[in-house]
Amino acid sequence: MSKRRVDRSVAGAALLFAALGDPTRMALLHRLSRDGPASISVLADDFHTTRQGVTKHLQVLAGAGIIAGERRGREHVWAINAARLSDAQRHLQVIARGWDDALARLKVHLGE
Repeated sequence: MSKRRVDRSVAGAALLFAALGDPTRMALLHRLSRDGPASISVLADDFHTTRQGVTKHLQVLAGAGIIAGERRGREHVWAINAARLSDAQRHLQVIARGWDDALARLKVHLGE
């Protein structure tokens, strides 16, 4: 069996979907998409967890490019990077087209 090299876009998608695969991180994204940018202290209050716990989840999301943070005075404020979520949507569309194509081939095969 030959080893296939994983291209960069697939590796980036894996990082993206791994970051999205955690319920707390998904809840943080829902919160940020619903109410807009927020500081760590505001998010920690919303999630009844420590600032350190929220920070770790935010760092994973930022590492995947899903959110971006910036300093505003003494606070670090986080916001969604919509372009990165569009990347996720494009990857899912490619996968969905592959399944649609496979189903079409199966229908042809079963019809013969």
